[in-house]
Amino acid sequence: MKTKLNTNDIAQALYNDKNANWSYEGATALAEWLEEMEEGSEEEQELDVVAIRCDFSQFDNLSTWVKEYYGRDLSQSLADAGIDCEDCEDIDGLDNLRDGYNDELDNLIRDHINDRGTLIEFNGGVIVSSF
Repeated sequence: MKTKLNTNDIAQALYNDKNANWSYEGATALAEWLEEMEEGSEEEQELDVVAIRCDFSQFDNLSTWVKEYYGRDLSQSLADAGIDCEDCEDIDGLDNLRDGYNDELDNLIRDHINDRGTLIEFNGGVIVSSF
C-alpha cells in the first residue's frame, strides 16, 4: 500500500524532522526539487527524510556555505575551494553585503557547487547537496 504525497505533505515531513533544522521555506523548496527529480526520472520515489537530511544541508547564503564546508574564514575557504575571485584578498567580513561585488562572488560559489553537486536556491537561503 502506498500513499501519494503532494508538495505540502513532503515539505511538512521535512520540516518536522527536527534533526535537519529546515526552515519551512527551505523544506518547501527541497520538496519542490524532489518532485521535479521524480517527474524527470518518471519513477516513483520513496520519501526518506533521514537520507535527505544526510544528503542536503540548508545555509543562510552561499558565503556561509563555503565557510562552513571548508571550515575557515571566507578568503581561505575560497582559496581551499579553488575559487579564484579577483579582489577577494580583503573580503572577510563583507560576505553579508548585497551589492554587485557580492553578486560576482555568489556566482563563483554557485558555479563551484553546480560543478560538483546540487544547489537549490530559495527566498531566505540555499540548500546544498553533500559532495
